[in-house]
Amino acid sequence: MELEALFFGSHPDDVELTSGGLAALLAASGMAVGIIDLTRGELGTRGTVEIRAAEAEAAAKQLGVAHRSTLALPDGGLDRTDREQLRAVVECLRRFRPRLVVAPDRADPHPDHVESSELVTRACYLSGLARYPASLERWRPERLLYALYRGTASPNLVVDVSAVWEKRMAALREHKSQLDPAAGPGTYLTAPGFLGEVEGRGRVFGAVAGAMYGEAYRLRGPIVLGDPRALLGARRGDR
Repeated sequence: MELEALFFGSHPDDVELTSGGLAALLAASGMAVGIIDLTRGELGTRGTVEIRAAEAEAAAKQLGVAHRSTLALPDGGLDRTDREQLRAVVECLRRFRPRLVVAPDRADPHPDHVESSELVTRACYLSGLARYPASLERWRPERLLYALYRGTASPNLVVDVSAVWEKRMAALREHKSQLDPAAGPGTYLTAPGFLGEVEGRGRVFGAVAGAMYGEAYRLRGPIVLGDPRALLGARRGDR
């Protein structure tokens, strides 16, 4: 199964927290979109592996993506220098052959997010080498984006996700084991106002682009415009 866009998250709820809107937009446009959770989130304070897998699948249905699976790499042990982990990501890329890859941004306090950002970046390059020791035919994505979470880095791309914001939030709410205060010990995801914080961040990123809600990204390499009119964006009267 080939996919046009592939989103990587360190843990089963990471894509919903950072780039679920873009995934939903692409899926709604008819593109084949997939999500890969690098780990099963087994070190998480709340929820079992089985519960989190079921929640991830329910969230994928909300977003409308065609595929979601996990590489079952070690939670808390993601390592860009580990050859087996790197090979697993390379073979994933070669299997699905995405044109677009979205990875976590490295400017993040969680060490797994930092390592997964570098792991996916390295894999995107090495996957295109014919002599890299991994199975399947070589493949290198055309575009790599890094999804920002808490505004710890400045974006150079903001995607207007206003049209799918409710769908994005519905997908996030499927992760009940992580969000429900009554489901276990408290974490920052169960703090009062957490979902309000997510919405506030979406509004801030949206305001940057003149939209109701936005998601922020960093680019890997320049974007080439075939039509320079795209620089002008929407007409003022259309907003």
